[in-house]
Amino acid sequence: MNTSAEPEQTRSSAIASGPPIRQLFRDVIADRLPGPRPSQAAMLFDAEVDPCWDDRSFLGDFYNEILHQDTCQPDTAAGLALLAALAVDDRIPARHRFQGVDLLFSAATVAERHLAETWPDTPPLADPDSEARARRAVQAHAPDLLARWSAECPAVRLVLAGLAVVFPTDRTLPALTPRLRTFTHQHPQGTDIGDYVRFVLVLAAQDEHQILTVTEKLTDAYWTGTARAVPPRARALHLLGQMLTKVGASLTQTHAKQ
Repeated sequence: MNTSAEPEQTRSSAIASGPPIRQLFRDVIADRLPGPRPSQAAMLFDAEVDPCWDDRSFLGDFYNEILHQDTCQPDTAAGLALLAALAVDDRIPARHRFQGVDLLFSAATVAERHLAETWPDTPPLADPDSEARARRAVQAHAPDLLARWSAECPAVRLVLAGLAVVFPTDRTLPALTPRLRTFTHQHPQGTDIGDYVRFVLVLAAQDEHQILTVTEKLTDAYWTGTARAVPPRARALHLLGQMLTKVGASLTQTHAKQ
């Protein structure tokens, strides 16, 4: 039997199905969302595949299809179901679960973060209706995500903590202090994770004066500032988003070195 064509067939099959992360995402979404899927799922299931995709470029395109350049559009809310489904499945590597929850955090806080950035002007790409629907969509997924705390790795717990203070409840906020105690012991103040965790705990305490004081202290020392006239919650979430981005970058660098 002539098998000389088999390597070429294998390469063709790989191109047709896309990079490995696309195949994994498709399998998970097929299992978890068997019914009608949001339009963004076409990037997982369409027969046409960008031959230039590797894992990294596919992820960039896929995430941007859901939350386009950190803005909410009319179909953003529906697409967030894909991120939530991926974030609760253990077949998905932890770094991608982290990214999924991070994007959910971003979608839920778009309006406030952009308000803080552009104050007193209206954010140029604001879509209040789409932003509100995206926020409600994330809030609906939050209980299932937070319920995974005990099963999650430390990295994903960090981003879940950020999500918890976006949607505070009488049940979740008191739980954050004991849940984050290990992080505060392991990561001193002045480190990326240490400052992030301590700021999450400040937000969980819901003392507006303390939140404003710590926001200004951290902003003056490390982060892109916001106008003092901006509503305190918007300033705090803008800062928290910056801190979470830096924590994610640090974790990515650590993973790359392993």
